[in-house]
Amino acid sequence: MTTQNPNGIPAVAITGVDKTFETRSGQVHALQQIDLDVAAGEFVSLIGPSGCGKSTLMRLIADLDQATDGTISVFGKTPARARLDQDYGIAFQQAGLLPWRTVTGNVSLPLEMHGAPGRAGRVAELLEMVGLSEFADRYPDQLSGGMQQRVAIARALAERPKLLLMDEPFGALDEMTRERMQTELVRICAETEAAVVFVTHSIPEAVFLSDRVVVMSPRPGRIQQIVPMRLESTHERTEALREDESFFEMVTAVREALHQGSPAPRGVENR
Repeated sequence: MTTQNPNGIPAVAITGVDKTFETRSGQVHALQQIDLDVAAGEFVSLIGPSGCGKSTLMRLIADLDQATDGTISVFGKTPARARLDQDYGIAFQQAGLLPWRTVTGNVSLPLEMHGAPGRAGRVAELLEMVGLSEFADRYPDQLSGGMQQRVAIARALAERPKLLLMDEPFGALDEMTRERMQTELVRICAETEAAVVFVTHSIPEAVFLSDRVVVMSPRPGRIQQIVPMRLESTHERTEALREDESFFEMVTAVREALHQGSPAPRGVENR
């Protein structure tokens, strides 16, 4: 679900992006001619075979690496400027919590680093949002995998970013916990109205969470198809959706786009 943006500036704008790595055996073309806009408040998933450049593209958006060619902007700024302005938060497959800090200490870390006022109140608000208020004084090794990821998400949201970059944040969780975390993420996105770029290998996960699913080709990674999710608003999705016929239809549409087995269904944007 997109939110109103009076300036019409996309959360992420990617134009003609290529990425080439130099290796001992020669050049590796990771990404080729990527064009993609993500609107403010929109949830977009990237899916494709291993090595197709999903995580590389995420790193370029996050200013963790630079494109070989093309341009990327985040709310009209360079990724470097957006990083300095704390316009986005990041969550990875590994929660990356500091083991010597409590839940409160981990969530408050970015606020401490930037000298933000009112840290205690903000941390309490975030822990309530992710359902961990009762665990504020626990340490990471006292939490389940799902709880650790909730802490990581709360930390990513600490400075009220307008964009979340999430690289397989639920990939290491068991299926039941993973589905519960997906539902939690839908709720959190509804509350924060942040745009999300989400990397996953799971077709059902991409369908359940997304407004659009971007299907990438094998290396060099290109955008093969963009599949809009013809489902209820992302902010209104519940567990019941997983049993709905429309959900299975969208899973099939993404699977066909991935495997290029059948002509794209109506409403699928080809690239």
